[in-house]
Amino acid sequence: MTKLIDDEETIRQVADTLEVKYPDMARAELEAIVREEFGAISGRPVRDYLSILTERAARKRIKKSIA
Repeated sequence: MTKLIDDEETIRQVADTLEVKYPDMARAELEAIVREEFGAISGRPVRDYLSILTERAARKRIKKSIA
């Protein structure tokens, strides 16, 4: 159960960071992107960098969508 809480906290923190960078995007849309990107990499064996990797992937995706 701790893993689920940690994952949700990571998702929330990344969404918080991106919300500052992209204030015009809806919070729900940011969270959806972050959740999808997190899900794409969370099954990998090394979880030490999930937060930064999720943020980078979400940021790249957001930049594509607003360009």
